[in-house]
Amino acid sequence: MASDYLIAFITSPDRATADRIADALVEGGHAACVNIIPGLTSVYYWQGEVHHDEEWLLLAKTTSRAWPKLEQCVADVHPDDVPEIVAAPLEHGLPAYLQWVREQTLHV
Repeated sequence: MASDYLIAFITSPDRATADRIADALVEGGHAACVNIIPGLTSVYYWQGEVHHDEEWLLLAKTTSRAWPKLEQCVADVHPDDVPEIVAAPLEHGLPAYLQWVREQTLHV
């Protein structure tokens, strides 16, 4: 069922960190695939100030079952005290692709 699948959105302060997070997620079986997208600007309020930070966006395809370990893995690798780790359900997708995502995260 498609609602068992998630796309996680994770921001990273630089490419090296993005690579470390992506590698850890894929190697650990927490995500089937992670796309790394450069050129993101995040605007947010933190500790009494508005910040504008250049970041990298990671899109991780995973399952609801793998989510808890994905979240913990990112928290362990990410340098920020409160990293952005959020997910949205995937409602539709090519069945063969979704099956591949499930297979890649089954050993979690």
